[in-house]
Amino acid sequence: MVRRTKTDAAITREQLLDAAERVFRERGVTRTSLAEIAAAAGVTRGAVYWHFRDKADLFAAMCERATLPLEQSLERAGTAVHADALAALRTLAIDALTRLACDARAQAVFEVVFHKCELTDEIGPIAARRNRERWHCLVHVESIFRRAIELRQLPPDTDARLATQALHAYIGGIMREWVLDPTAFDLAATAPALIDTMIAGLAACPPRRADPLSARPRTIASGKPAPATPA
Repeated sequence: MVRRTKTDAAITREQLLDAAERVFRERGVTRTSLAEIAAAAGVTRGAVYWHFRDKADLFAAMCERATLPLEQSLERAGTAVHADALAALRTLAIDALTRLACDARAQAVFEVVFHKCELTDEIGPIAARRNRERWHCLVHVESIFRRAIELRQLPPDTDARLATQALHAYIGGIMREWVLDPTAFDLAATAPALIDTMIAGLAACPPRRADPLSARPRTIASGKPAPATPA
């Protein structure tokens, strides 16, 4: 028997992730079997289980490979001390849209996540993972909004949490619609204008706090989301 090297194993893993992107995109996650992904990658089904526990684990690895650079940028921005917080939000948001527009791998994965993924019991763990990622994203963006309040770029009674939700929903909606029809508009070219419109609106008329409890920031403890503040 030929002994597999670490290099061989890494190559096989990449082949499986590449195949998963293609097959999930063509057939959808629910209708795709691990055997089909193995065949598309030109390896045995056993090779899939060597690298991944199940379909959910493979799906998670596929998503992480495409989104890790964006998550790292978001974490750096969320933990930095910004001299111009709104400018930092603008840069972060434009970079996210531009990366999607220019990265074929990100486009494939986002199309699968947005439009080709049904959260059945088989891939239920994916929902929990996506919720954790979403929470971490909101925590970092909210911290930048709170910095904008400290810098008096936004009024002191600005609801940072609601502003975060609004920006997150806005960017997510743009991504979802563009992935559905990339010919509708030039995402890379229009990203600055799209984000400027949202940032200008938040700066001119930000959401205001109605409940003092909403001033409490989200926190992350031991890698787990903090419970939501009661309404």
